[in-house]
Amino acid sequence: MPWTLIIAIALGALALGLLVGVTIQRAMARQKDGSSEEQATEVLEAARTEAKTIKRNAELEAKELQLQARANAETENKERLAELQQQRDRLLKREEGMENQSTLLTEKELGLQRKDEELGKREQAAESSAKSAQEAVAKADERLQELAQMTTEQARDLLIERIRDDAKKAAAAEVRRIEEETEAQAKERSTTIIATAIQRYASDFVSERTVSVVQLPSNDMKGRIIGREGRNIRALEAATGVDLIIDDTPEAVILSCFNPVRREVARLALTKLIADGRIHPSRIEEVVGRCTDDVADDCREAGEQAVFDLGLHRVNGELVRALGELKFRSSYAQNLLQHSVEVGFVAGAIAAELGTSIKQARRAGLLHDIGKAVPHEVEGTHAEVGAHLAKRHGESAKIVQAIAAHHGNPEPTTLLAHIVAAANQLSARRPGARRDKLQAYVQRLHDLETICTGYAGVRKAWAIQAGREIRVIVENTEVSDDMAVMLSKDIAKQVEDEMSYPGQVKVCVIRESRASDTAR
Repeated sequence: MPWTLIIAIALGALALGLLVGVTIQRAMARQKDGSSEEQATEVLEAARTEAKTIKRNAELEAKELQLQARANAETENKERLAELQQQRDRLLKREEGMENQSTLLTEKELGLQRKDEELGKREQAAESSAKSAQEAVAKADERLQELAQMTTEQARDLLIERIRDDAKKAAAAEVRRIEEETEAQAKERSTTIIATAIQRYASDFVSERTVSVVQLPSNDMKGRIIGREGRNIRALEAATGVDLIIDDTPEAVILSCFNPVRREVARLALTKLIADGRIHPSRIEEVVGRCTDDVADDCREAGEQAVFDLGLHRVNGELVRALGELKFRSSYAQNLLQHSVEVGFVAGAIAAELGTSIKQARRAGLLHDIGKAVPHEVEGTHAEVGAHLAKRHGESAKIVQAIAAHHGNPEPTTLLAHIVAAANQLSARRPGARRDKLQAYVQRLHDLETICTGYAGVRKAWAIQAGREIRVIVENTEVSDDMAVMLSKDIAKQVEDEMSYPGQVKVCVIRESRASDTAR
C-alpha cells in the first residue's frame, strides 16, 4: 500500500481527535453553570482516553498496512528475481550453444584449410610428376636416337644393364620400405606375439598352475568347510587370500590363486583341518598361522640348499627366502628354482672356460630370476625388480647389472652379464626344459609337412629341429633354381598366414640331380 495512504489515515485520525476535543470543550462551556468541576474533568479524561484509543488503533492499522505493503513488495521482488534468473539461464544456454557452433565452425574451417593445403601439395606433386615425365620422354627420345646407331648386341647389353640398375634401385627401395614398416610395427607385432603365446597356453597349462585340488574323505566334509552361513569358508579365504571353489566335483575342493605361496599355505591348512576335523574360525586362523610359518621355513630351507649346492656364501637372508619362494613358481612348466640353480652351474662352467670368476658367475646365475619372487604389485619387469632387490641387499654392481641385462634390455655391458644371458638361454632352450603338449607338437609337425607337400614339384618334406626347420626335396626336372627360391618364399608365407608357432621356422628347399651308371 502506498505511503501517502498511510499518512492520510494518520492525519484523519488526528483530525478526529481534535474534533472530539473541541466538541467536549463546547459541551463543557454550555454546561459550565450547571455542572461541577469533577464532571468536567471526568469528561475530559474520557475524551482523552478515547482519543488515545483512536490514535493507537490508527497507528496499529498503519503498521499492519505497512507490513502488508512490505510483504507484497518482497513477494513481487522475489518473482522478479526468479524471472530474471530464468532469463539469465536462457541467455547462458544460448551463449553455450553459440560457443559450440563457433567451435564447430572453427574446426570445419581448419579442416577446409588442411584440405586446401593437401590439394595444393597434390597439385604441386602432379605438376612435378608431369615435368619429370616430360623430361624422361625427352631423354628417352635422345637415347633412342643414340641407340639407332648401335648394333643388336650393344642395344641388348645396354638394355640388360638398365634393367639391372632399375631392379637394384627397386630392390633397395623395397628393402628400405620393409625396414621402415618393420620398425613402425615392432611394438604392435611384439604385443601380438605375446598375446598369441598367452592364448596358446591359456587352457590346461594355466589351470594347473593357478589352482590346487584338495581331496576330501566324503562330500559331507564340504558342508563343514562352508560352515554355518558360510562363516568357515569366509574365514579361510580371508586368512589365506585364496578363493575356495566348492562345486559338484565329487570329494574335492579347488583352491584358486595366482600366488603359489599363498595357495600352498591354503592347501596345507585345509589338509590339516580336514584331518583334524575341528573346523571353525578361530581354529582356521591358528592352523593358517602355523602353515604360513611352515611354508616360510620350507622356502628358507630350499633357498639355503640352492646356495649350498652352488658353493656360495654370505647371501642375504631376504634373498635366500626369495630364492626359496621360486620353488613354488614356474615358467613354461620349468621350475624357477631348479632353473636358477641350473643357470648358476652353466654360468660357472662358462666362466671357468673363459678364465673369469666362477663364484661370481654362479652367484649372478642363481639370482638372475629372483625378481619373479616379488609380488606383482611392484612395478617393472622381473629383471628390473630383481636388480633393485639385489642392490638393496648388498650385491655388487656387476651382479646387479648381470641380473638387469639377462634379457638384453638394457644391453649387457660386462663379461659377467653376457655369461648369465647365455646361460639363461641354454637352460631355457635345452631339450625337455619347457613344456609342449605331445599332441599339439605332433600336429604342428604334420601341418608343416602337409603345407610343403601341397606344392607342385615337391617330392618329400621333413619337419626337423622340433618344427623350427623344414627340409623340402623337389624334383630337379620340374623345379628350377629360380623357382626353388620362389617356392621357399611361398611356403614361408603360407606358414606365417596359416599356423601359430613359437620363434621362427626356416624353410630349406633342396634341388638335386643325380647321375648313375653301372660298371660291368
